Amino acid sequence: MILKKLFKYRFELFFYSLITILFGSLIFPKQVLTAVVLPLLFVINIASGLVIFKKRKKQTLVVIGMLVLVSFVFFYRLISKSDERILEYIRFFVYFGFYALVTVEIISQVWNAKTVNKPVIYGLMSGYISLGLIGFFIFCCIEMINPGSFSGLKELGMTPANVDDLMYFSYITLMTIGYGDIAPVSDIAQKGSIFLSMMGQFYLVIVTAVVIEKYIKHTQKE
Repeated sequence: MILKKLFKYRFELFFYSLITILFGSLIFPKQVLTAVVLPLLFVINIASGLVIFKKRKKQTLVVIGMLVLVSFVFFYRLISKSDERILEYIRFFVYFGFYALVTVEIISQVWNAKTVNKPVIYGLMSGYISLGLIGFFIFCCIEMINPGSFSGLKELGMTPANVDDLMYFSYITLMTIGYGDIAPVSDIAQKGSIFLSMMGQFYLVIVTAVVIEKYIKHTQKE
C-alpha cells in the first residue's frame, strides 16, 4: 500500500537519495563518511529503489534480498568493528548489481513513458547518476583486487581516503572531462574507463534524445 502511494514519486525519491550520496562528503569527515554515513546512505538508496520496481515482482524480490544483505553487512561491521575483506567484496558486488538493475529499469520506464513530465525528467537524471555509481563500484572493485590500478590516488588500495577520489574519477570519466589528475594505469582499469565513457555517451545520444523527441511531439500536439 505504501509502495503504491510512493510510486508516483519514485524517481524524485531515488534522485534525492542519490544526491545525498554524491555530496555527503561536503558535510561529514571522510572517516565517518566511509565507515558509517556512506554505507547507510546506500542502504537508504536501495530501499528507495524498491518503489521503482513496484510493478515487477521478481525484481522486487531480488532488490529486497540485496537490501537485506547490505543491511546485514552494515550492521555487522558497525557492531563488530570487523574489517574483513570478504564483506567489502560482497557489499560492492551487491551495489554494482543493484545499480545495474535499477539503471536498466529506469531507462525502460523513461523509454516507455508516453509523455514527458516531471517524473520522467527526474528518472532521466537518476539514470545518468546511477551510471556514474556503476562506474564507481567497478573502479572500487578493480582497486581492491589490483591495488595501484589508478595513478593519482592518495593511498595504495581501496582505502577511505580513496573513496572520494574514485567517485570523482567515475563522474569525470562518465562526462568525458578527463582532467588527468587521476588516471587508469592497469589494463582492466583502462578497459573499465572506456566502458563507462561509452555508456555515458550512449545514454546522452540515445536515451536523452528519445525523451527530447517525445517532449517535442507532445508540445506540438498541444
